Amino acid sequence: MKMLQIPTMELEQRIKEEMEVNPALEEGRDEEAEEQNKMEEAANNTDNDGEEKSEANEDFDIRDYFDEDDIPDYKLYTNNHSADDEERETPLGAGSSFHDLLYAQIGLKDIDEDEQQLADYLIGNLDENGYLRRDLIAIVNDLAFSLNISTTLAELEAVLKTIQELDPPGVGARDLRECLLIQIKRAEHRDADIVAAEHIISKYFEEFTKKHYEKIAKKMELEEEDLKPAIDFILHLNPKPGNSMQDSARTVQHVIPDFNLVVENDELKLTLNGRNAPELRISREYREMMKHYAQSKTRDAKEREAMLFVKQKIDGAKWFIDAINQRNDTLLFCMNAIVEYQKEFFLSGDETKLRPMILKDIADQVGMDISTISRVANSKYIQTPYGTYLLKYFFSESLSTDDGEEVSSREVKKILKDAIEGEHKRKPLTDDRLAKLLNEKGYNIARRTVAKYREQLGIAVARLRKEL
Repeated sequence: MKMLQIPTMELEQRIKEEMEVNPALEEGRDEEAEEQNKMEEAANNTDNDGEEKSEANEDFDIRDYFDEDDIPDYKLYTNNHSADDEERETPLGAGSSFHDLLYAQIGLKDIDEDEQQLADYLIGNLDENGYLRRDLIAIVNDLAFSLNISTTLAELEAVLKTIQELDPPGVGARDLRECLLIQIKRAEHRDADIVAAEHIISKYFEEFTKKHYEKIAKKMELEEEDLKPAIDFILHLNPKPGNSMQDSARTVQHVIPDFNLVVENDELKLTLNGRNAPELRISREYREMMKHYAQSKTRDAKEREAMLFVKQKIDGAKWFIDAINQRNDTLLFCMNAIVEYQKEFFLSGDETKLRPMILKDIADQVGMDISTISRVANSKYIQTPYGTYLLKYFFSESLSTDDGEEVSSREVKKILKDAIEGEHKRKPLTDDRLAKLLNEKGYNIARRTVAKYREQLGIAVARLRKEL
């Protein structure tokens, strides 16, 4: 079940780990095993009365080779973890943190030792967004009682002003208003639009946050069109300067699809991506060792111990190969069911063609447990002619239309998104208006459901979508 859950990207690493701990496992096509399986099947089909055995096979029985006290290691191995437990490892991050970069910059400033100590303490109190959320009076008291450093509010404010000169612009601010003002004041060109932007944030910040642009224009005695450049400049400022450094250091992860789907002559062809999962076989060297020990006439303890070790590694390799094959078969079997269920979408790429589908629908279709389908869909991707999708994208709840037909919530979200993208930005559509719009199209949906879908799409409320 764990093998079924891991995606293709992690499967390669899992195979490498297994090959490192099990020398009996190696890459390559196992032609010898395939031939042996054919011979065994033919032998099993032969009647026992007419079966001819070689002298070596008659004399050798691997069970006679071990004493009763020889217990394999895997039978003595115990742990306190269930087979379904998910193993999570905490990754270790490397590189300079946001605070480290600020410490390096403040060290280049022309300040004395006492100011350096205050600056280091203030930087240490900045949150992940670059804001100083604590009151300066409280910090003055902390310095006096905790570190025995005597300072005044004026001295601390002066050091804070120095921190606010560091990059990225806006760090060290105590609130959003101050953060935006710091960035505006550090603008390279002081034209009329930037002066107007500074005036808006300084005098009409509350009206700006509520997007009451008409009130701001009236108070500033400007036309709305003349106000627009200043508003656009403010909207392009960074409200979280601390995150800008974290984003630039973030590692880009490429998605490796687990399945590939192509459409040929209105037929869907699904394949499992095996690029990162090489074919595995049991080491020929270990097979020869097994054969050698089997034919050996000695029965001493070292021979039995070596035989036990080789047998254990070969059994582990066989189990791992079988687990990989079973994983691949299960993934293909379940994914074929999903593709068949959503055939109209995969033929056209039209989101409105997606049928409502839950885990139970596929579980009933393939005759497996819901937990198995959940593991199949977990963190897996499929590459299609219309893009690469996460498998969970195709699972959605259902809604009913006026005709009693059940449609996918994905279809409703698509219509909702298109309606918001085409709205008049000066008068955005409210949730009530969107609900009425969907009802007019025949979808029975309440306003609170519209609000839920809008939030799932990451779209703000109408008031915050307003533009000049």
